[in-house]
Amino acid sequence: MLEIVEVKTKKQQKEFLEFPLRLYRGNPYFVPPLYEDEKKIFNKDYVYLDVCEAVYYLAYINGKVAGRISGILQKSSNELRQEKRVRFTRFDAINSRKVAAALFNAVEKWAVEKGMDTVCGPLGFSDLEREGLLVEGFDQLSTFEEQYNADYYQDLIEYCGYKKEVDWIECKIRLPEDEGRELQVLSDFVMNRYHLHFGKADTVQEFLDKYNEQFFALLDQAYSSIYGAVPFTEGMKNMLMDNFKFIIDLNHIAVILDENEDLVCMGLCFPSIAKAVQKSYGHLTPLAIKRLIHDIRHPKVLDLGLVAASPEYINKGVVSVIAAELARMLREDGVEYAETNLNLEDNYAIRNLWKRFDAEQHKRRRAYVKTLTAPVEETGQEE
Repeated sequence: MLEIVEVKTKKQQKEFLEFPLRLYRGNPYFVPPLYEDEKKIFNKDYVYLDVCEAVYYLAYINGKVAGRISGILQKSSNELRQEKRVRFTRFDAINSRKVAAALFNAVEKWAVEKGMDTVCGPLGFSDLEREGLLVEGFDQLSTFEEQYNADYYQDLIEYCGYKKEVDWIECKIRLPEDEGRELQVLSDFVMNRYHLHFGKADTVQEFLDKYNEQFFALLDQAYSSIYGAVPFTEGMKNMLMDNFKFIIDLNHIAVILDENEDLVCMGLCFPSIAKAVQKSYGHLTPLAIKRLIHDIRHPKVLDLGLVAASPEYINKGVVSVIAAELARMLREDGVEYAETNLNLEDNYAIRNLWKRFDAEQHKRRRAYVKTLTAPVEETGQEE
């Protein structure tokens, strides 16, 4: 018997968190989030709940968990875009259309109850969370920042009436044959022409103190029209800064300032910690912490994090400075490659920039949308 239950109890919360760990146990490409961080979604004072509402559902077959899903009412996003949307996220399920339909029906009914007319996703509380359904690249190790899913998820979601809204492209970036010399020439030209210079800091704390305010202002400005992005709240800022302290390396930051010391562009890379957390399934055991420290101090792979530029400088080639800095990191730090994480497929400025590297497109992710006019009916049959 199939049953959909809203998550209420501590036991159900544990089952919700641990279902994907069981589903993907032994999968060499799945990378879990940090378990203690993920647990926070059930805290009453969770950082996003000042601007969001959330609901969580589990699917049981004969008492055994067969799937999960969450719905998020992101009020800031809806207000910004004048929409009535609920986001779905944290969808995981066995390969069963019946289970998927029941889970999505639950979220859709909740959305209607909240006065919404559309469901989209996978999208989290903000674009700092994991987003997008993997539709290509199932034989590639997931980055820590993004979610892995089985290839049958696409069929399950589309069966439930969801259509593509946007795609993201992900690439592996290696040094070009000239080791970045052409990029460096272009970077020097842009820096000199517009009288720009690099911001400096001796410690991570000094960096955060000096650029914190300008950094978030720039992000809000640069990301305001990006799909799924929402304005930063004070809680989001504090959470991000706390995470930065743990993993950031000043050698993997590029801060570009104008003559007035105003921030015009910034790029952040993070050491890949995917393999470090993979073996412990996201639990910070003593051995996992040891692996984390090693991979942070001696990275073999870099994950491209946040990149933002002032609209005034976008068409002036300032992102080429970030690209030249990435080439420097690859050249000097013994890094094998960098992963871009998510670039919207129609972001041709960024995609063309990666063509200056030895770039390999190895993953594609998708966000889906459904207008709530004809919810999926539960047929009771497996298809």
